[in-house]
Amino acid sequence: MQNYADAIRHLITRHATGLAVACIAGAGILALRRWMAGGVCRSKVRLDGKTVLITGANTGIGKETALDMAKRGARVILACRDVTKACIVADEIRQQSGNGNVVVKKLDLASLQSVRDLAKDVEENEERLDILINNAGIMMCPKWKTNDGFEMQFGVNHLGHFLLTNCLLNLLKKSTPSRVVIVSSLAHEKGSIDFDDIHLDVQYHRETSYRQSKLANVLFCRELASRLQGTGVTVYSLHPGVIRTELGRHLLPTLALWQRIFVTPIIMLIKSPAAGAQTSIYCAVDESQANASGLYYSDCAPKEPAPQALDDAAAKRLWELSASMVGLV
Repeated sequence: MQNYADAIRHLITRHATGLAVACIAGAGILALRRWMAGGVCRSKVRLDGKTVLITGANTGIGKETALDMAKRGARVILACRDVTKACIVADEIRQQSGNGNVVVKKLDLASLQSVRDLAKDVEENEERLDILINNAGIMMCPKWKTNDGFEMQFGVNHLGHFLLTNCLLNLLKKSTPSRVVIVSSLAHEKGSIDFDDIHLDVQYHRETSYRQSKLANVLFCRELASRLQGTGVTVYSLHPGVIRTELGRHLLPTLALWQRIFVTPIIMLIKSPAAGAQTSIYCAVDESQANASGLYYSDCAPKEPAPQALDDAAAKRLWELSASMVGLV
């Protein structure tokens, strides 16, 4: 034992500088990871007797948000395209939360008919809807079309949720106070709405499309909040942070090898899905935001969005265009 202790002391003495650097570097990495994890929702609000519907809840931040809602006692509806995967996740959430009131419903946001079918199902079979979390999304995909011929990112990220929310408004109003939470992105800051070529048929760039769809989310939140004033339904949009989820599955395979080598260690530092879900959870339950509506959030706090996201005329024009496209007028 004495020889072992002497060997340790010798090692420390001989490599003191290297060990100190390693410790400092390790502490720095841990501090950086904690800083990048961002804000945490501290609310202990229970949701017993409440119903929450989350789109895209079978993976990533949607799954973590669903788990949190289930732990609070809510009836949680996982509205997902992949029903088989969603059923597996629902079982996991039931086991982890101890809440058996977790159900799966089919929703393909790339199909307006699927959206209408889900909305009809919910209206006919659910007594209430207290929280709607528009979480599902697609990012940086090739030039694809939805079932209805819309550009995929705009169609799924904005139009599908636009129609779903409007179809469920009566139930949300019946269940007041209720909330609509819209997951957007910091990418909206570089976005613009091309009203003359909304599907980017003239010149498609996946980044431009994604940014447009995320700006549409924030503008939708703003206009919806304006239209719902005095109803008891409040609306929130948010940036969840840069997160390790499946959302980047269309982007990473297109990167060169050297880019993937460079990106991989960075990915290990960014938010986990659980950390990324915190702002969605905050907007859904935090008592301090009960009377707020139409605001944009990041790291569990209101933040100023990009100037183009504050354009009320653009928000109204986008609403009217979207309503025409999905058949609400």
